[in-house]
Amino acid sequence: MTEPATTRRLDLGAGAVTRVPEALRADRSFAVRPDVVLDATTPLPFRTNSFSAVYCFDLVEHIEVLTSLMTEIHRVLAPGGTVLITTPHFSCANSYTDPTHRHHLGYRSFDYFTDDHALRYYSEARFEISRRILHFHGGLVDAIVRRMAARWPHFYEHRLAWLVPAFYLEFEHTAVT
Repeated sequence: MTEPATTRRLDLGAGAVTRVPEALRADRSFAVRPDVVLDATTPLPFRTNSFSAVYCFDLVEHIEVLTSLMTEIHRVLAPGGTVLITTPHFSCANSYTDPTHRHHLGYRSFDYFTDDHALRYYSEARFEISRRILHFHGGLVDAIVRRMAARWPHFYEHRLAWLVPAFYLEFEHTAVT
């Protein structure tokens, strides 16, 4: 895989917490004092191929048209650049508690942006899935289920998710040209 030509990083939907100190912080709220005020539901005001990494911590579940956001992230990422996404798992109470959440996502939600998915035609943005992890709250039962879910995620989501809810999902994707 080709390394991105740039080392610039973007924390999209940065919020009030600085999670990636070297990243350009972008958010729609002036109150969180971002470096750039923007609305992630519109085209991003950055040049094509301008970032080596984009971070979306707890953002994607708030976006109405997720395919449009992923297309914009793909556009601003340099080839070989990565996007790191965290979002509540659909089985987590937090996924449904926040009235601003528009999506309740699962382990395979971002497969639609790979060349291998049958419904890949919904977006031209292409990513390779580098990593995806189901995170749990903790404790002995969660530790056992976490290991099972890592090995058999389909079985976990279809049979166990409502019995032992996951906490959140973490995805890392690499932009493919």
